[in-house]
Amino acid sequence: MPEVNTALNTAHGIEILMVLLMVASAVGFALKWVRLPYSVALVIVGLLIGSSHLFPRVEMTPELILFVCLPALLFEASWNIRLNELKKIWKPVSAFATVGVVISMFITGAILAHFCGLPWQAALLFGSMTAATDPISVLALFRKLGLEKRLSLMLEGESLFNDGTAVVLFKMILLMTITGNTLNAFGSVYEFVRVVVIGAIVGLCVGAFGSRVTRYFDDHLLEITLTTIVAYGSYLVAEQLHSSAVIAVVVAGVVVGNYGSRTGMSATTRLAVNSFWEYAAFVTNSLVFLLIGLQINLNLLMSHAYEIGVAIVAIMISRIVVVYGLSFFVSDRRHPIPYSWRHLLFWGALRGSLSMALALSLPHDFAMRENIVVLTFGVVLFTLLIPGLTIEPLVRILGMASDDKRLREYFTLKSRLYAESNALKDLEHQFTSGIVTRGIYLRIRDEILSKQRELSHRMEEMKLEHSIIESIQEGETRKRLLESRKDSLLRLLREEAGDPDIVEELVMEVDKDLDQIVSDERKIEEQLRRDSKKPSSGFLTLKMKKHEKDESDQSEESKETQEAEIETKQEKH
Repeated sequence: MPEVNTALNTAHGIEILMVLLMVASAVGFALKWVRLPYSVALVIVGLLIGSSHLFPRVEMTPELILFVCLPALLFEASWNIRLNELKKIWKPVSAFATVGVVISMFITGAILAHFCGLPWQAALLFGSMTAATDPISVLALFRKLGLEKRLSLMLEGESLFNDGTAVVLFKMILLMTITGNTLNAFGSVYEFVRVVVIGAIVGLCVGAFGSRVTRYFDDHLLEITLTTIVAYGSYLVAEQLHSSAVIAVVVAGVVVGNYGSRTGMSATTRLAVNSFWEYAAFVTNSLVFLLIGLQINLNLLMSHAYEIGVAIVAIMISRIVVVYGLSFFVSDRRHPIPYSWRHLLFWGALRGSLSMALALSLPHDFAMRENIVVLTFGVVLFTLLIPGLTIEPLVRILGMASDDKRLREYFTLKSRLYAESNALKDLEHQFTSGIVTRGIYLRIRDEILSKQRELSHRMEEMKLEHSIIESIQEGETRKRLLESRKDSLLRLLREEAGDPDIVEELVMEVDKDLDQIVSDERKIEEQLRRDSKKPSSGFLTLKMKKHEKDESDQSEESKETQEAEIETKQEKH
């Protein structure tokens, strides 16, 4: 009989999963005609289904979120973060995700303790669990509206790392509340640092091991399996060591995404692994946001309207203090945080499944459990629906939405040229290695060169039509050269190959030039925004002129040189 019951429960669980996926797919399809963020639409549909009792009640257990959904979401996001981009935002991200979480916890807790009469420990628990942000719908909107990537990275990076900080603080406060023990300031800081550092070491070791293993084979199915082991393995190992599992997964994802994927995976395998994790994150997010809507009881929330209102005001005040206060210290000339960005960082800090999972993980005999769960659900619902639906109008009011397609088309052409250039290098390597014959090499090489000429010609047309594109390209080139010079100077310092005082003075000169370029880039961005509000100049209707005679002349002129190069390569081979 137990086996029969288990089989029935399993079949029922699969049925529920299939129905949820069907609902999520239907919502995604409907959004082709309704302008709503996907995650917000899922929550609304979940609310409607839950309120009408059309669906059997589905419990969103903390184990489901913390051990099944969270590792997948964290790994997918950290896998896609590039270290060179993370370096540019490390100051605001680290400040918001550590000091910011602590400040938010204390401010939120103090307001709730004073106005709602919550015990201090319960108020701090609520403050810690609602300090974790989940801005997935905001990030999707930022990408759609063409906002600067650094702003999106700042919001996403904060979300990744503040999850770890919030979970660590939550567990520390819960343990002290249950056991009745108290830690002094030094003991609290030591315990926090210990948990975070061990989690980071676990993630580093597991990520490095996974990156090393990928070098020994090139099979996309095996490497998808390996990355899955890295994601969930780092989480479970960190949990066993009583350290930060969230930090472990994030660090492991960054290591594998930046090193393992580059040194041990072919381009085809990398694409397959990327597609797998993109799909895993999509399905997980779809289920999570649908479950959020199904869990919420609107009548219960209405009965606690005053407390939920106070909680909403509390998290808003704490977020204002964190964003506007800390930005003053972490903003600098090279990587500034404009006030328009601060407004979006404040309003775009939505709360999501992690806050709800932490609330549901409270012991059932915990005195204030029901109050905290209701407050958390109310705050999550508010942030998903109100800021989630009004962030796009705010972006447009701030004048940050770039509807001008010029920059996007320029970067598309630039990326395609880069891809064609790498393809040509790979083809030449295969030819000189004897992998392909001379005839195949010539045919494919001519195709690539033809594409390169077309793309280069289109970029020249863009420069003639819009001088600002040439300014962007020149700025990018100068910036790369300056960064290369700075790397060379810093290498001299590390190798003690030059006079430290002279080298440091030269580095300061390079930094000054870099600051000027960054300032020029900001002016160009402002110019683009102003231009995007003007009537279209017909740029998108610009046709490709073939200039067949000129191109054929270029081909004939370069053919003799290319043939000579081929003969030289063959002789070397």
